[in-house]
Amino acid sequence: MEPEGPQHWVTISRPFAVGRFAVTVGEFMTFVEATSYAIPESMVTGEDDVWRERQGRSFLNPGHAQSTRHPVVGVVWHDAQAYVAWLARCTGLSYRLPSEAEWEYAARAGTTSPFWWGATISTEQANYNGQWTYGAGETGTYRAGTVPVDMFAPNPWGLYQVHGNVWEWCEDCWTPNYDGAPTDGSAWASGDPSVRVLRGGSWLNGPHVLRSAMRLGDPATFRHPSFGFRVVRSL
Repeated sequence: MEPEGPQHWVTISRPFAVGRFAVTVGEFMTFVEATSYAIPESMVTGEDDVWRERQGRSFLNPGHAQSTRHPVVGVVWHDAQAYVAWLARCTGLSYRLPSEAEWEYAARAGTTSPFWWGATISTEQANYNGQWTYGAGETGTYRAGTVPVDMFAPNPWGLYQVHGNVWEWCEDCWTPNYDGAPTDGSAWASGDPSVRVLRGGSWLNGPHVLRSAMRLGDPATFRHPSFGFRVVRSL
Protein backbone atom coordinates (compact mmCIF):
# COMPACT_ATOMS: atom_id res chain seq x y z
CA MET A 1 0.00 0.00 0.00
CA GLU A 2 1.32 3.46 -0.94
CA PRO A 3 2.11 5.94 1.88
CA GLU A 4 -0.59 8.30 0.58
CA GLY A 5 -3.36 5.69 0.70
CA PRO A 6 -5.91 4.53 1.31
CA GLN A 7 -7.98 7.67 0.78
CA HIS A 8 -10.32 8.22 3.72
CA TRP A 9 -12.72 10.79 5.10
CA VAL A 10 -11.53 13.01 7.94
CA THR A 11 -13.81 15.32 9.89
CA ILE A 12 -11.87 18.01 11.74
CA SER A 13 -13.47 17.76 15.18
CA ARG A 14 -11.99 20.83 16.84
CA PRO A 15 -11.37 24.41 15.64
CA PHE A 16 -7.77 25.55 15.31
CA ALA A 17 -5.74 28.48 14.04
CA VAL A 18 -2.64 28.07 11.86
CA GLY A 19 0.44 30.26 11.64
CA ARG A 20 0.49 32.17 8.35
CA PHE A 21 4.22 31.49 8.08
CA ALA A 22 6.69 28.86 9.15
CA VAL A 23 8.47 29.89 12.35
CA THR A 24 11.28 32.26 11.43
CA VAL A 25 14.92 32.44 12.47
CA GLY A 26 14.15 35.62 14.41
CA GLU A 27 11.25 34.05 16.28
CA PHE A 28 13.26 30.97 17.17
CA MET A 29 16.18 33.14 18.27
CA THR A 30 13.87 34.94 20.70
CA PHE A 31 12.93 31.57 22.22
CA VAL A 32 16.57 30.43 22.47
CA GLU A 33 17.66 33.66 24.15
CA ALA A 34 14.71 33.70 26.55
CA THR A 35 15.17 30.11 27.70
CA SER A 36 18.92 29.51 27.18
CA TYR A 37 17.85 26.55 25.07
CA ALA A 38 20.88 24.57 23.87
CA ILE A 39 21.23 23.82 20.16
CA PRO A 40 24.13 21.57 19.04
CA GLU A 41 26.67 23.17 16.71
CA SER A 42 26.59 20.21 14.35
CA MET A 43 24.36 19.31 11.42
CA VAL A 44 24.28 17.39 8.16
CA THR A 45 24.66 19.86 5.28
CA GLY A 46 25.23 19.55 1.55
CA GLU A 47 27.77 22.25 0.91
CA ASP A 48 29.85 21.73 -2.24
CA ASP A 49 27.38 18.94 -3.14
CA VAL A 50 28.80 16.73 -0.40
CA TRP A 51 26.30 15.70 2.28
CA ARG A 52 27.96 15.01 5.61
CA GLU A 53 27.95 15.99 9.29
CA ARG A 54 29.64 19.35 9.76
CA GLN A 55 30.66 21.11 12.94
CA GLY A 56 29.78 24.76 13.43
CA ARG A 57 26.43 24.38 11.72
CA SER A 58 23.13 25.21 13.42
CA PHE A 59 19.93 27.15 12.76
CA LEU A 60 22.04 30.32 12.76
CA ASN A 61 24.49 28.94 10.19
CA PRO A 62 22.86 26.09 8.21
CA GLY A 63 25.15 26.23 5.19
CA HIS A 64 23.07 28.71 3.19
CA ALA A 65 22.27 32.39 3.71
CA GLN A 66 19.52 33.18 6.22
CA SER A 67 18.00 36.37 7.58
CA THR A 68 15.68 36.71 10.56
CA ARG A 69 12.72 36.50 8.11
CA HIS A 70 13.80 33.17 6.68
CA PRO A 71 12.25 30.01 8.13
CA VAL A 72 14.26 28.42 10.88
CA VAL A 73 15.88 25.15 9.76
CA GLY A 74 18.09 22.57 11.40
CA VAL A 75 15.54 22.04 14.17
CA VAL A 76 14.56 18.57 15.31
CA TRP A 77 11.04 17.56 16.36
CA HIS A 78 11.97 17.99 20.03
CA ASP A 79 13.17 21.56 19.38
CA ALA A 80 9.79 22.35 17.82
CA GLN A 81 8.03 20.86 20.83
CA ALA A 82 10.13 22.97 23.19
CA TYR A 83 9.26 26.09 21.20
CA VAL A 84 5.49 25.54 21.23
CA ALA A 85 5.59 24.69 24.95
CA TRP A 86 7.43 27.98 25.64
CA LEU A 87 4.99 29.92 23.44
CA ALA A 88 2.06 28.41 25.32
CA ARG A 89 3.60 29.36 28.67
CA CYS A 90 4.26 32.93 27.52
CA THR A 91 0.78 33.51 26.13
CA GLY A 92 -1.44 31.22 28.18
CA LEU A 93 -2.79 29.85 24.89
CA SER A 94 -2.77 26.30 23.53
CA TYR A 95 0.03 26.36 20.97
CA ARG A 96 1.21 23.05 19.54
CA LEU A 97 2.34 21.34 16.34
CA PRO A 98 -0.36 20.46 13.81
CA SER A 99 -1.58 16.96 13.28
CA GLU A 100 -0.83 15.61 9.83
CA ALA A 101 -4.53 15.81 8.94
CA GLU A 102 -4.78 19.41 10.13
CA TRP A 103 -1.68 20.33 8.14
CA GLU A 104 -3.06 18.91 4.88
CA TYR A 105 -6.52 20.40 5.45
CA ALA A 106 -5.03 23.85 5.94
CA ALA A 107 -2.53 23.50 3.08
CA ARG A 108 -5.19 22.44 0.59
CA ALA A 109 -7.55 25.26 1.64
CA GLY A 110 -10.54 23.53 0.08
CA THR A 111 -8.74 22.35 -3.07
CA THR A 112 -8.20 18.81 -4.36
CA SER A 113 -5.40 19.44 -6.88
CA PRO A 114 -1.74 18.48 -6.31
CA PHE A 115 -0.98 22.10 -5.33
CA TRP A 116 -3.46 24.63 -4.00
CA TRP A 117 -3.25 26.64 -7.23
CA GLY A 118 -3.61 23.67 -9.62
CA ALA A 119 -1.88 20.73 -11.28
CA THR A 120 1.43 22.33 -12.36
CA ILE A 121 4.10 24.25 -10.51
CA SER A 122 6.85 26.77 -11.24
CA THR A 123 9.63 28.35 -9.24
CA GLU A 124 7.68 31.62 -9.42
CA GLN A 125 5.12 29.96 -7.13
CA ALA A 126 7.30 28.03 -4.67
CA ASN A 127 10.89 27.41 -3.63
CA TYR A 128 12.14 23.99 -4.76
CA ASN A 129 14.75 22.44 -7.02
CA GLY A 130 13.69 23.85 -10.36
CA GLN A 131 16.01 21.56 -12.30
CA TRP A 132 13.12 19.09 -12.12
CA THR A 133 9.61 19.41 -13.56
CA TYR A 134 6.14 18.21 -12.66
CA GLY A 135 3.29 17.59 -15.10
CA ALA A 136 3.26 20.21 -17.82
CA GLY A 137 5.53 22.53 -15.86
CA GLU A 138 8.91 23.78 -17.02
CA THR A 139 12.32 23.85 -15.38
CA GLY A 140 13.16 26.91 -13.32
CA THR A 141 15.45 28.27 -10.64
CA TYR A 142 17.30 26.22 -8.04
CA ARG A 143 17.98 28.66 -5.20
CA ALA A 144 19.97 26.13 -3.13
CA GLY A 145 18.56 27.44 0.13
CA THR A 146 15.55 29.00 1.79
CA VAL A 147 13.80 32.27 0.92
CA PRO A 148 11.95 34.68 3.24
CA VAL A 149 8.68 33.28 4.61
CA ASP A 150 6.52 35.95 2.97
CA MET A 151 7.81 35.35 -0.56
CA PHE A 152 5.21 34.04 -3.08
CA ALA A 153 1.44 34.29 -2.83
CA PRO A 154 -0.46 32.75 0.10
CA ASN A 155 -3.05 30.04 -0.36
CA PRO A 156 -6.78 30.95 -0.28
CA TRP A 157 -6.77 30.74 3.52
CA GLY A 158 -3.81 33.11 3.87
CA LEU A 159 -1.06 30.57 4.57
CA TYR A 160 2.32 31.13 2.95
CA GLN A 161 4.60 28.48 1.48
CA VAL A 162 2.69 25.35 2.35
CA HIS A 163 4.48 24.00 -0.73
CA GLY A 164 8.26 24.09 -0.59
CA ASN A 165 10.91 26.15 1.20
CA VAL A 166 10.99 23.94 4.34
CA TRP A 167 9.60 20.62 5.45
CA GLU A 168 7.33 21.15 8.46
CA TRP A 169 7.26 18.86 11.48
CA CYS A 170 3.86 17.50 12.53
CA GLU A 171 2.79 15.96 15.82
CA ASP A 172 2.14 12.47 14.45
CA CYS A 173 4.19 9.32 14.76
CA TRP A 174 5.10 8.05 11.30
CA THR A 175 2.97 5.32 9.79
CA PRO A 176 3.63 3.62 6.43
CA ASN A 177 0.10 4.38 5.17
CA TYR A 178 -3.32 5.60 6.32
CA ASP A 179 -4.71 2.17 7.21
CA GLY A 180 -6.44 2.73 10.56
CA ALA A 181 -5.72 6.48 10.64
CA PRO A 182 -7.76 8.72 12.98
CA THR A 183 -10.83 10.17 11.27
CA ASP A 184 -11.28 13.17 13.60
CA GLY A 185 -8.19 15.13 12.56
CA SER A 186 -6.18 14.20 15.64
CA ALA A 187 -2.53 13.20 15.55
CA TRP A 188 -1.64 9.55 15.19
CA ALA A 189 -0.10 8.72 18.57
CA SER A 190 0.43 5.00 18.03
CA GLY A 191 3.49 3.62 16.29
CA ASP A 192 7.16 4.43 16.75
CA PRO A 193 7.48 7.80 18.54
CA SER A 194 11.12 8.08 17.43
CA VAL A 195 10.00 8.74 13.82
CA ARG A 196 7.75 11.73 13.09
CA VAL A 197 5.85 13.11 10.11
CA LEU A 198 6.99 16.05 7.98
CA ARG A 199 4.92 17.70 5.26
CA GLY A 200 5.28 20.26 2.46
CA GLY A 201 8.59 19.58 0.73
CA SER A 202 11.53 21.98 0.67
CA TRP A 203 14.04 24.06 -1.29
CA LEU A 204 16.09 20.91 -1.79
CA ASN A 205 13.46 18.70 -3.42
CA GLY A 206 11.97 18.18 -6.84
CA PRO A 207 8.43 19.50 -7.38
CA HIS A 208 6.62 16.16 -7.06
CA VAL A 209 7.62 16.14 -3.38
CA LEU A 210 5.76 19.43 -2.79
CA ARG A 211 2.30 17.96 -3.52
CA SER A 212 -0.35 18.43 -0.83
CA ALA A 213 -0.64 14.66 -0.37
CA MET A 214 3.09 13.94 0.00
CA ARG A 215 4.22 12.42 3.31
CA LEU A 216 7.69 12.02 4.82
CA GLY A 217 8.82 10.27 7.99
CA ASP A 218 12.21 10.94 9.60
CA PRO A 219 13.79 10.38 13.01
CA ALA A 220 12.62 12.99 15.50
CA THR A 221 16.29 13.68 16.27
CA PHE A 222 17.39 14.29 12.65
CA ARG A 223 18.81 17.80 12.26
CA HIS A 224 18.64 18.88 8.61
CA PRO A 225 18.88 22.24 6.78
CA SER A 226 15.51 21.70 5.11
CA PHE A 227 13.49 20.86 8.27
CA GLY A 228 11.43 23.56 10.00
CA PHE A 229 7.94 23.87 11.45
CA ARG A 230 4.72 25.88 11.68
CA VAL A 231 2.60 26.27 14.79
CA VAL A 232 -1.11 25.89 15.36
CA ARG A 233 -3.34 26.94 18.25
CA SER A 234 -6.35 25.11 19.59
CA LEU A 235 -9.39 27.40 19.81
